[in-house]
Amino acid sequence: MLESRLDFHRATLELKCRGLDDAQVRLAPAEPSSPALLGLVQHLAEVERNWFQRVPAGLEVPPPFADETGYGLDPERGLQEALDVWRAQIARGRELLAGREPDDTGRMADEPPAGVEVGVRRVLIHLVEEYARHNGHADILRERIGETTGA
Repeated sequence: MLESRLDFHRATLELKCRGLDDAQVRLAPAEPSSPALLGLVQHLAEVERNWFQRVPAGLEVPPPFADETGYGLDPERGLQEALDVWRAQIARGRELLAGREPDDTGRMADEPPAGVEVGVRRVLIHLVEEYARHNGHADILRERIGETTGA
């Protein structure tokens, strides 16, 4: 159930980006917020990397973008490239979670709370929450562009 909810939110993020050009996905929301849709996609690629590769799998893998939060916008990187990186992070996470049980654990990688044990179920819940929050931001950004998208 958790994985299907996460997949729903992933699909929703992709829907929010559909049909937009690179200028539109760089449009920032109202001040003081700064994350654009492109930044949200990049940030969620980083979230996927961190929470699936580093926590349950214990891998040390570099961030997919120079700005470790993912929010920084590189003038050379367009939406398609960011979506490709995001999809690759999702695929790698799915691969690493295959066969794991919800009660299997991993350890937090960053300070604080480095070393704290975290279950796969909690990781999935966290990702559903993270996507739900950022999809709300994506709704606001789409409205600012003058469009709405459902889900």
